[in-house]
Amino acid sequence: MRKEDCFYLGKIAKKFSFKGEVLIYLDTDEPELYENLESVFVERNKHLVPFFIENSSLHKNDFLRVHFEDINTEDDADALIGSEIYLPLNMLPKLSGNKFYFHEVIGFEIEDKRLGFVGEIQSINDTTAQPLFEVLKDGAEILIPMIDHFLVKVDRENKKIIMDLPEGLIEMYL
Repeated sequence: MRKEDCFYLGKIAKKFSFKGEVLIYLDTDEPELYENLESVFVERNKHLVPFFIENSSLHKNDFLRVHFEDINTEDDADALIGSEIYLPLNMLPKLSGNKFYFHEVIGFEIEDKRLGFVGEIQSINDTTAQPLFEVLKDGAEILIPMIDHFLVKVDRENKKIIMDLPEGLIEMYL
């Protein structure tokens, strides 16, 4: 499995028992969706390796307590600490309305109610306090804050996001 075909679910945070159990920190708003997984991909030496789950249960809201097949000792579990966990993209719950996954809108056009076509989304910058659409228009990069108040409609069929942007935001880049 390639990383590009997967989404990041979380990270193995710590050991839970002397029998090889671990706690996976789940980076999700809905941890209960991932309570009964059969397997996950664990990143080992820059490769995704399938690990099969013998049993799992939610632990303190954001953690999944997991016992993997063939991981039966503290030393086995120690070797996994800090490893990132991935699942195939097709396991993401479908979103509707104006909710979207960042990877889903790459390549979508941004259209402003006032200005019309703004540009194409190249990537999402989520390293800032407010995530930003990184949009390309005629060779210029435009950064547009992903604020619900600005978002009018996500049109998946036409691969377009319609926004109502404040006057001057786009103009300052051009």
